[in-house]
Amino acid sequence: MIRRAVLVVLGLVWLGPTYLLLVNAARPAGSYDPGSAWVPSGDFALFENFARALDSADLTQSLASTALYSFVSPLLGVLVGALAGYTIVVLRLRYGFWWFLLIFGGTIFPSQMLLVPLFVGYSDAGLYDSRLGMILIYTAINVPLAAFVLRNFYSGVAFSIFEAARMDGASTWRIFWRIYLPISASALTAVFILEFTFIWNDLIFGLTLTQTEEVRPVMTAIAGLMTDVYAGTPVPVGLAAGLVVSLPTVVLFLATQRLFARGLSLGSV
Repeated sequence: MIRRAVLVVLGLVWLGPTYLLLVNAARPAGSYDPGSAWVPSGDFALFENFARALDSADLTQSLASTALYSFVSPLLGVLVGALAGYTIVVLRLRYGFWWFLLIFGGTIFPSQMLLVPLFVGYSDAGLYDSRLGMILIYTAINVPLAAFVLRNFYSGVAFSIFEAARMDGASTWRIFWRIYLPISASALTAVFILEFTFIWNDLIFGLTLTQTEEVRPVMTAIAGLMTDVYAGTPVPVGLAAGLVVSLPTVVLFLATQRLFARGLSLGSV
């Protein structure tokens, strides 16, 4: 009984910020009062606030750019990661373990350490504030996780499958494309969902590598909108923008929850 009560209290504490977000994002823009933030206003103005945010921060272009990054970069990332795992495990690349360490080793460094060299390199290469530059950096960041999951997955696939396909005259590329890629669809989907969520919610690289409204990710645009709270943007408007923009990742995860869990368990063999 005591344990259940403790769990209920901890659950309420955990859900407190979410409750505040929902209540204040739905109240009319002009009725926000910090002293009554916990009390619902009785009105539902969530979509009105979001529409105002769309106009104030021009979120339409940022949403389009974020959708592009969130689909293209994970697709490229899981493909390159699958190729890396296939080459290391199935083709038995010489010094494959050390190549894997080289690919995955970059993840031990905090992202903040990459910002200055990335900014300088992107500026020199003409990739700063470009959609191509954002796709490249997001793809590079996503490859190590995909390589890790797919390397583990392919380690559990019988090597006799590859040998049989080679005896039938299939090329290494055809074997990858027609056999190994389809059987790893669940693991690829799980990695794609994780990477989609990361890119959609990214802030730090958008702040560092973008400037214009056409290129910057949506979370960067919302951060700029929230910065303007003291300059006249009502708090409910900023909260409504953040809430609505976060919904696609929640919907994607809920819609693919079983496939996501199955893919991760397959990739951990």
